[in-house]
Amino acid sequence: MLNLLPRAALLCAALVSLPGWAALNAEQPTAFITGANRGIGLEFVRQLSEQGWNVIATARKPAEAKELQALAGADENIVIEQLDVTDHARVDDLAAKYKDQPIDVLLSNAALTPRYPSAFKPLAGVDLDIARQSYEINALGPLKLVQAFMEHVAASDQKKIVAMSSRGGSFTESPKMPMMYEYRGSKAALNMYMYVLSFETQKRDVIAVILSPGTVNTTPGFRMPNALEPPESVAKMLKVIAALEPEDNGKFLNHENGEVIPW
Repeated sequence: MLNLLPRAALLCAALVSLPGWAALNAEQPTAFITGANRGIGLEFVRQLSEQGWNVIATARKPAEAKELQALAGADENIVIEQLDVTDHARVDDLAAKYKDQPIDVLLSNAALTPRYPSAFKPLAGVDLDIARQSYEINALGPLKLVQAFMEHVAASDQKKIVAMSSRGGSFTESPKMPMMYEYRGSKAALNMYMYVLSFETQKRDVIAVILSPGTVNTTPGFRMPNALEPPESVAKMLKVIAALEPEDNGKFLNHENGEVIPW
C-alpha cells in the first residue's frame, strides 16, 4: 500500500473544494491517471481507490467508460475528466482547473499499443501513420502532461512522476527481431524524454521514473500465453511506486521488484 501522508498545510480542513469538480479528501494523497478507461489504467484507479486515494481519472471518451463510471459512482473521491493526451490545449485546461490541487503521483499511462498481428510485420509492413500516432500519444503526450502538471507534483508530499513504458523501448532488452517498429520507437523516445527530465526533477525533489508493467493481457480479444493480468501487474507496480526514493530518479524500473532495466 502506498503511504497516505497528510499535508501539513491542509490539516485544518478535511476537504478541499475546487470549482467545477467534487470535493476531494485533503488528508489523502492524489493521483492523476491518463488512459483510465480500461486495462492497466482502470486497475490503477480501482486499487488506489481501495487504498483510500483521491483519483483524477482521465479517458478520451468517458461516456463509454462504463467500468470507470461505476467505480466513480461508488467512490466520491474518484473524479473523471475527458482527456486525449494529444490535445495539448485540453491538457493545459485541466492543469489550470486543478491549479490548487497537489498531485502526489502523476501517472502517464495512456498509450497506443501494438496492433496484432500487424505489429509483427518487418520493414515493408511498417505503417507510418501508426508510427506518427504512436509518437504523438506515447512520447509527446507524456512530455506535455509533465510540462503542464509539474507544479502540481512539486507541491505535493510524495512528488512522483511515473511514465508507463515497455521493455520494447530498451535497446538492450527489446526483442532481437524486426517487429513493432512503431511502438518500440515511440517507447524509446518516451524513455529518453523521461531520462532528460530527471535532470530537472532532481532539483525540485521530484522523482521521475519509467516503469515497465511486464507483459500484460490488455488487448480485447487477444490473449498472450504466460502474460500477467492487470490486477497482478498493478499490485506489484504500486509497491514499486510506494518504495520510490530520490536515488531512483531517472531510472527505468521493472514491475516485479523495482530493479533497473538496462537501456
